[in-house]
Amino acid sequence: MQFQSGSVADAWVVDLERRGDERGFFARMWCETEFANRGLVARISQINTGFSHKAGTLRGMHFQHRPHEEVKVVRCLRGSVFDVIVDLRPGSATYRRWMGVELSCDNGRMLYVPEGCAHGYITLEDSTELMYFASRPYAPDAASGVRFDDQTFGIAWPIKPLVVSQADRSWPDFEG
Repeated sequence: MQFQSGSVADAWVVDLERRGDERGFFARMWCETEFANRGLVARISQINTGFSHKAGTLRGMHFQHRPHEEVKVVRCLRGSVFDVIVDLRPGSATYRRWMGVELSCDNGRMLYVPEGCAHGYITLEDSTELMYFASRPYAPDAASGVRFDDQTFGIAWPIKPLVVSQADRSWPDFEG
């Protein structure tokens, strides 16, 4: 795996090192030792998947309140997404900044989302599926979010959101 630091503090873009031949390829998607050696959270408590029928489906921007903050490692298994992190950590050098990365089945890229950051994505193709590892179990009472269109962050989505849940449209203005 190849790790590149992201423009949000403690975020990483992880590229798979594919070993290929005429049959296809093989690559490690997870190595506890490689993550831990970089000082990254290497604990997996839950593995989640999400499927969206239509391009332009936006999910996010979600996070968990303390003490249930979680690290996520996200990968696209089918289709493609523009995956976004927003830094909500007041002490961070990149507080209130965002970064976005295209994840696709073809590029095999993964995104490491640090604790204290909101996460979301917009699908760029129909029939898109994501998988993500989470360091803590989902805690419904700690679940929260910020709006995908909150001007505090100014996220530049590459396409217009066409499908957004009422819950994701209803997050309050960010105060922080």
